Amino acid sequence: MKNRRIWIACFVVAAPTSLVAGQTIAEIRSDKRVTISGVVDRITSEDTFILKDHTGRIPVYLGPNRVPVKEGLAVMVHGLVDDDVPREIYAKRMGVADGPELMLDRRYG
Repeated sequence: MKNRRIWIACFVVAAPTSLVAGQTIAEIRSDKRVTISGVVDRITSEDTFILKDHTGRIPVYLGPNRVPVKEGLAVMVHGLVDDDVPREIYAKRMGVADGPELMLDRRYG
């Protein structure tokens, strides 16, 4: 029996650095539970930040918790869309790209 060389090619597919959720900011509706991802665009107070994706921006309220992330960080937020004007998300929990999910000690709803 002849010796045969077998070459095995391996391909590595890297996961993207941003998180992916099923909805965009433009698609979310009031009084609905959402899971949405984007980038922390701006921190507006100790318990609120602006989440941005390619379709728009929306405030995310973490109160009475302090914002545990920095501007420019990719995050995923799970929460309830409030029907007040302006529309905002009351976060129950959130995750960070390449990091753990951040449970909020005190959550809305």
